[in-house]
Amino acid sequence: MQNNEKTEDIRDRHIDARPLDSFDRKILSELARDAGLSYAELGRLVGLSAPAVHERVKRLRTAGRIRGTVAVLDGPSTGKPLLAFVHVDTMGWGKTQELLSLAELPELEEIHSVAGDTCMLLKVRCKSSRALEGLLAKLYATPGVKATRSYVVLSTYLERTPQGGITEALESEHPVIS
Repeated sequence: MQNNEKTEDIRDRHIDARPLDSFDRKILSELARDAGLSYAELGRLVGLSAPAVHERVKRLRTAGRIRGTVAVLDGPSTGKPLLAFVHVDTMGWGKTQELLSLAELPELEEIHSVAGDTCMLLKVRCKSSRALEGLLAKLYATPGVKATRSYVVLSTYLERTPQGGITEALESEHPVIS
């Protein structure tokens, strides 16, 4: 019987099984704040040598825990000051190839399939309300889309990538408030 599984897939499974320790979490937290840190500076911040940090970062990349290193752009200073979240209601299952093909638009930052009173949630950043209207028109022209609800952001108080830390207390039992 032929084994179609790639060796890399088997190797990655083994690597993914290793839990993150406190040093890994510290490294991830620091890189989430500033991915341009040198290994020496990162080591100083987390309490490890530069070679030890380099090995851990390499392992975190191989395991897919660090998916890439990107510049985080400022929307308004790149000409896209209007941030909105768009709920998309569709006929049937929301995730269609036509809807997902809208990801080619640079205004779409995120596309999520969600549970609740809508099917898909989009995070969009546009040049103007007119551009948002044009994006909504494209959405309505997409087969299967039957309604949208847009929420335009007035102010942003926190916007960041996933962080390395975990607040363990959030997993504990929640008190009942009466």
